[in-house]
Amino acid sequence: MASLLRTTARMRLFSAHSIVRPTSRLPMPAFAAASSRHMASAAAAAAVPDAGEQPFFDDEPRGPIIKTEIPGPKSQEAIKRLTKVFDTRSLNMMADYTSSFGNYLADLDGNLLLDVYAQIASIPVGYNNPSLLLAASSPQMASSIINRPALGNFPSHDWADILETGILSVAPRGLNQVFTGQSGSDANELAYKAAFMWKRRQERGGADVDFTPEEMSSAMNNQAPGAPSLSILSFKSAFHGRLFGSLSTTRSKPIHKLDIPAFDWPQAPFPALKYPLEAHAEENAKEEQRCLDETERLITTFHHPPAAVVIEPIQSEGGDNHATPAFFRGLRALTRKHGILLIVDEVQTGVGATGRFWAHEHWGLDDAPDMVTFSKKAQTAGYYFGNPELRPNKPYRQFNTWMGDPARAILFRAIIKEVERLDLVRNTANTGEYLYAELERLAQQYPAEVKNLRGKGQGTFIAWDSPRRDEVLKKAKSVGINIGGSGERAVRLRPMLVFQRHHADILLDGLEKVFKS
Repeated sequence: MASLLRTTARMRLFSAHSIVRPTSRLPMPAFAAASSRHMASAAAAAAVPDAGEQPFFDDEPRGPIIKTEIPGPKSQEAIKRLTKVFDTRSLNMMADYTSSFGNYLADLDGNLLLDVYAQIASIPVGYNNPSLLLAASSPQMASSIINRPALGNFPSHDWADILETGILSVAPRGLNQVFTGQSGSDANELAYKAAFMWKRRQERGGADVDFTPEEMSSAMNNQAPGAPSLSILSFKSAFHGRLFGSLSTTRSKPIHKLDIPAFDWPQAPFPALKYPLEAHAEENAKEEQRCLDETERLITTFHHPPAAVVIEPIQSEGGDNHATPAFFRGLRALTRKHGILLIVDEVQTGVGATGRFWAHEHWGLDDAPDMVTFSKKAQTAGYYFGNPELRPNKPYRQFNTWMGDPARAILFRAIIKEVERLDLVRNTANTGEYLYAELERLAQQYPAEVKNLRGKGQGTFIAWDSPRRDEVLKKAKSVGINIGGSGERAVRLRPMLVFQRHHADILLDGLEKVFKS
């Protein structure tokens, strides 16, 4: 108990001096011991921060450490044990989070990897971030965890304050309300439900028009008109989740969809741009117009009329596919023209990853999307909206027991404060500009390894195609880099917002070793 009180006191002291950079000297017992070993072992080969660059974490390791193959013997034993009770066939590596810190992910064998995959783009401000530890140890957090409320029926007295000072403080322009959920898939499905209810409200003539007896009885038999013949239009290679509704809009890989019944919903072509963009501007413009024309044809002729279009600012799981702002502005114009909604899926692109807090801010839209879904780096989930008509006309229509999680919303608030305190969106934009330029150099030096480099001006949300992608990912671990792939051949970078130039140099050195091998 005395130790706990000392820990709490030190955390409060840190909170009172918020201008101090996070440091692992805050109570993290397992990491504290590991940090000294890491620093000593990595000192010789580590990249040192630039003279003008202030590291965000004073005690962060200065470089990767590789002691064994990955997985090493201890990890192999742990995996063997876990396999008996849990499906490990998609396992990337067995992590030791108590020894991970900042941008570095540890395993059980003393290996320490620079993590530019970040739990599939979902770690925002570093492992064991002290500011988040403070939020996690607060009385408000403890109450939210042990008294998790059924928010629709019994919201906590401070729920409005939690939302206003956190999730809604970074709401996209024009969107001042939120419906919270559990995951990215859940957020998209909730947005789809809102779109369908909105569409039928328009068709009935307003919120005051009640349901007919025929609608209510047919809905119970999954028949029209109660279960209407409507759809959500998505795009080829899109990924919007693995739940039933969201899965019908996911088009990235067959393995996600096989054996699962699906809705008969339309898919439009997503632009297949040629790189470098500046060398193919005319061709790409024609390709984007072709996709817009086909999208409009589907909106107007598909046998299950779309209530909404859902799109990712960058198709992530589908291969890191990009389009220009002109394409997205054209798409917004189409949805306005035909009276349907635009849902922007920012589950992976949101919260600063592209050098803007929300990726759709790059588009220069005249009016906001109708809904923006979020999760991953937010560590919570849901969708933003502004139009009050997107609230169902009756209670219990958009409802479940928990309707989100105040504990996760409190964590997102702490993340937001850390992003603002350290100016991490600007950091990501600047680091991304540097990293992209250096990757262009590597692409010229190793043209067979780096093809179709993309993500210029999109922060650290960068990718390229590799003819030996899986081999590159495996070899990267051997030089201390944890990196991910997408689609069939893309190598994608998803570093945290605390990723800086000296981390970029470590990454670049590691990639060059892989390319030479």
